[in-house]
Order: sequence, then C-alpha cells, then structure tokens
Amino acid sequence: MSIFTSVERASAENTTEVMSLLVNTAEWLLMKGSTQWNGLLKGEDSSNTPEAISRGEVYLFKKDYRVAGMVILMQEPSAWDRDLWGEVSGDHSAIYLHRLAIDRKFAGQDVGKHIMRWVDGAVPEQLGKHVVRLDCLASISVLNDFYRDLGYRNVGEQANSSGMFSKFQKSV
Repeated sequence: MSIFTSVERASAENTTEVMSLLVNTAEWLLMKGSTQWNGLLKGEDSSNTPEAISRGEVYLFKKDYRVAGMVILMQEPSAWDRDLWGEVSGDHSAIYLHRLAIDRKFAGQDVGKHIMRWVDGAVPEQLGKHVVRLDCLASISVLNDFYRDLGYRNVGEQANSSGMFSKFQKSV
C-alpha cells in the first residue's frame, strides 16, 4: 500500500520546486558532513535535472498534495553512468536511478523506502526495464545499508573525480 496521495511525472512548471528540493537536500547532506551532491550548491547539476524533467524522467511523490520526495529514472545512461558503469552501461534493459531526495519535513516517515518500492514495481510495468542501477558515495554506510536492505546488490566500487562510489543494482 502506498503512503502517497499521488505519484506523477514532473513538468516544466515543477522545475523550480524540484531544484529547490535538491539544493535543500544537498545543504542537509553537507550539514551531516557529506559532500554528496555538493555540486548543486555551486550551481552544478550533473543529472541535468531540467532536461530530465523535459524527458519525463523525474517523478514526484506527493503526500497530502505536498511533494514529499522525488527520484530521477533515466532511460539511457548519462555520461556519469557511462563513466562509473563502463561497458555494462550499454545494456538497454537497465534504468539509472538518480537524485532520490526527500523533503526534510517528511523525514522519519519511510518516504525513501516507499519511493524505492514504487520504483521496483514501476520500472518493469511502466518503463519496460528489468534492472535498476544506482550509485552512492562508498563512504556513507547508512546509504549503502539502505539500498542493501531493499534488496539491491553491491556490484563493486568505482572511483571518479568526485570520489569512490558504490554501485548497486537490482533485477525487477
């Protein structure tokens, strides 16, 4: 059973709200001592979120008609994904999950867990893909445990100019 009032694809009109959620999340991560997503604080967006919105890849999860969280589900690997995943990124049965973000007003309500469960069902049903791939900083054990506890398998680590990243995937 979903805790969300609605799940919808973001539209151009949602761009400011989506970017605000991402920047607020990056600020919260920084306060927690994490550098993940700190490019957003400098105006850098490696996920090119406005373009992802226009492609219909950004999903908003509303609770009581307020955005509680969001996620980007990229149909094709980005340059970031190709760098981290290498040759396997050419596998067209996979979707690349980016920018799972929760509005801090909804913290402690398992919003992230519910979004990930929705992803597990929506990816094969709505998007016709059978593998979900994602990455996170290898140094954030809480985040690595979060994905592992949801059945995502750590398939290795890869370094790039932003640090060392754990790569997770799950067949859905």
